[in-house]
Amino acid sequence: MSSDTNTSPSNRKPTHVAYHVRDGKSDSSFWTRIGAAWQHQDGKGFNVQLESVPLDGRVTLRVASEPKTS
Repeated sequence: MSSDTNTSPSNRKPTHVAYHVRDGKSDSSFWTRIGAAWQHQDGKGFNVQLESVPLDGRVTLRVASEPKTS
């Protein structure tokens, strides 16, 4: 794989955050942050680094954003 499409996670902040999502009762869901993803420079893929792998539920990638300050 060429270096222009592969981004090393240690070089920059992740573009996405990985969450383990489990459905709860009614309309509630439980979201647990489990990792991060870095988009390839060509926009055609991601490097995903997970700290855990869920056995149930699903993995959702969301655009990483700065925490809100009050």
